[in-house]
Amino acid sequence: MARRAGTSTAVVSYVMNNGPRPVAAATRERVLAAAAELGYRPNRIARALRSRTTGVVGLVLADASNPYFGALARHIEQALEWRDRLTLVGNAGFSAERQRHLVERFLAAQVDGLVIVSPHTAGDAAAPAEAAGVPAVYVHNGPAGGHAPVVAADNEGAVRAAVAHLREHGHRSIAFLAGPHDDGPVGVRREAWDAAVAGDPAPVLLRCSYSRGAADALTRRLVSEGAMPRALVAATDEQAIGVLSGAWACGLPVPDRLALISLDGTPESAYTAPALTVTEQPLLAMAEHAVDLLLSPDARAEPPAEAKVAALVPRRSCGCGG
Repeated sequence: MARRAGTSTAVVSYVMNNGPRPVAAATRERVLAAAAELGYRPNRIARALRSRTTGVVGLVLADASNPYFGALARHIEQALEWRDRLTLVGNAGFSAERQRHLVERFLAAQVDGLVIVSPHTAGDAAAPAEAAGVPAVYVHNGPAGGHAPVVAADNEGAVRAAVAHLREHGHRSIAFLAGPHDDGPVGVRREAWDAAVAGDPAPVLLRCSYSRGAADALTRRLVSEGAMPRALVAATDEQAIGVLSGAWACGLPVPDRLALISLDGTPESAYTAPALTVTEQPLLAMAEHAVDLLLSPDARAEPPAEAKVAALVPRRSCGCGG
């Protein structure tokens, strides 16, 4: 390759390994062109043996089938790609035991770091990484008493914005659809709703599992009983989409009879019928910050950053036009 590019083997190494010495832009282009012509691919294993790093980061995902976590994973993988890191993804399926197992498997594979997207507040899954000297960071949620940095959205602010927006539409009694248990970010959202509706006439707290099917069934039952709230904040997009499905099946018009806001803001929320009003979680900013904390010692030494703001995106489901 050096002969094809008209340069030395050392310069080729600097280009293919992004250092340790700078290379002129024109020379870099010649080396990359030669690599493409010869079909060269860097040997990651050989590089790992030389540098004692693998260039691989383990991503432990709460649940790959959930669009919110899927979108967050895409942003994390892209941020790692920009830093020339390969991502290995493991799906915990909302299981704390599976999450711990994946951490151990990734550590055994000699990953350079771990990103843990966890819904759990009990148990510090990053503790084995810390003991092994491998950096780790939590995204979305972190355990109480954990030592790894946590990158999360401002869940309290998102709920306040959602409730305030529904009040602007004239609603004085605003219900909340939570999960089966008050754990993790959804528990924080439920507590924020409690505070936001304090003083409202008989605020209604609803619960179901985090699935479209469960929320659909709940909505059908409430409509049949004449107990469907007039305004509702759903803790997750999956639940909100289920509510829309159940409302449509029962002929309950949204937003004329039910005003609805969801607190995730996944990309597909814009394509429901009607389109969901959401507090859009800043997934890209969360992913980039997490990767900075993971790979930059200077970033880890800085004071913890404030939670990322989730912006309210008004659409049709709350009564806004569009």
